Amino acid sequence: MSKEYQKKFQPRVSVEEVEEGSSLSPKFNQDGLIPCVTSDSKTNEVLMVGYMNAEALTKTIENAEAYYYSRSRQKVWHKGSTSGLVQTVKEIRIDDDQDSIWLSVEVGGTGASCHVGYKSCFYRSIPLKNKVSQNLELKWEEKEKLFDPIEVYGDAPNPTKL
Repeated sequence: MSKEYQKKFQPRVSVEEVEEGSSLSPKFNQDGLIPCVTSDSKTNEVLMVGYMNAEALTKTIENAEAYYYSRSRQKVWHKGSTSGLVQTVKEIRIDDDQDSIWLSVEVGGTGASCHVGYKSCFYRSIPLKNKVSQNLELKWEEKEKLFDPIEVYGDAPNPTKL
């Protein structure tokens, strides 16, 4: 984590201050990351879960647009910089022990947040009350893509590592 961005946050001095105080003292994990849940500000639908480092969190706060840290690319990225589907932050919250972030956003363009083309990265559900086996099939909750990823991103490989 860059010392420049790390200095922007208060040190974690006590449990009381972290949990009940007014100082922003995020707890980044051993890799310098903090998980971030992002939801649609109008529908409250969960759009995605990503990670932020100190730089991404700082830029998100300062610009009111979502920045994340890409673990596969090992760099900060401005959500929507390639696709035009910028996430404008309407509200940002931090949990009680300041080790996770929640963004409430408005998504530009088609309203999609998933690089696969769907509105939400959570476009499939896992059927309940079924025996878990290698042939357990997911249920599609979103039927149509809001954009064609090949048109938007080109013929680039999928950024998700298997």
